[in-house]
Amino acid sequence: MELRALGRSGLQVSPLAFGGNVFGWTVDEALSFRLLDAWVDAGFNFVDTADVYSAWVPGHTGGESETIIGKWLKQTGKRNRIVLATKVGKPMGDGKVGLSPAYIREAVDASLRRLKTDHIDLYQSHDDDANTPLEDSLGTFADLIKAGKVRAIGASNYTAPRLAEALDVSEKLGLPRYESLQPLYNLCDRAVFEDALEPLCLARGVGVINFYALAAGFLTGKYRSQADVGKSPRGANTTKKYLNDRGLRILDALDAAAGPLGATPGQIALAWQMARPAITAPIASATSMQQLDELVAATRLKLDAATIAALDAASAEASATP
Repeated sequence: MELRALGRSGLQVSPLAFGGNVFGWTVDEALSFRLLDAWVDAGFNFVDTADVYSAWVPGHTGGESETIIGKWLKQTGKRNRIVLATKVGKPMGDGKVGLSPAYIREAVDASLRRLKTDHIDLYQSHDDDANTPLEDSLGTFADLIKAGKVRAIGASNYTAPRLAEALDVSEKLGLPRYESLQPLYNLCDRAVFEDALEPLCLARGVGVINFYALAAGFLTGKYRSQADVGKSPRGANTTKKYLNDRGLRILDALDAAAGPLGATPGQIALAWQMARPAITAPIASATSMQQLDELVAATRLKLDAATIAALDAASAEASATP
């Protein structure tokens, strides 16, 4: 497995990250353990989760995904085989939200307890917090790094101006900087990232670990008509957002690329992202061993320039530069 440098953090990660949002939601504990074992056994080392996963499920409070990962780590002893990423900042109830120094310190200890580890490799700000000065949050992250609780920090859902401001603050004050960005990015969602965030990340050496790499399953080809809405819990939202003329055009281009390579549309969609210079590791999840095998196989695909150009053209947005 050829690992990739994550920004300037010193972390070396596999070209795909396993998205832990499914653990404790659409994947039970036993299957989560099998998926994580298979992921590591296949040579991958990057696992991404968040404290808030999966608070949106009725009866859940957040922390379910971290708890399952922690049980797996304790049972298997494989902590030194993974780069473990989690996040802070999304609402956890009872006023637990944001990036204030006090809350970051509280949240990191809660995550460490659930994860049953003494350190987090990549600790990410899940959302920007306009109510807390950047220097206060970054200073607190510096304390966590000094204490050995965190190795590197990243940002998620930041705009280009705010990410640039955060990087400038870190440089000016000698504080740790966001070494990664976790934005929404895939063949269906290109414009916001490509217009301003991508040039910034390339210029400043920030790694990119994009979420919704398969557009909530749409890019697998699972949803091709309204009749497919019931195929998963998120089918209604996925088809509402992506099932349109442009979405179908993208699926046609994926089908055309997949055929000659003996691949699936989802594998082609991931290979297109992994070939983009700014992308370090797309985040994708699996809810079955078959899906995990497909993710693994996607990393072996190499798309030629003509295929990439065809996918660029089919997915072009008015405000994006293919």
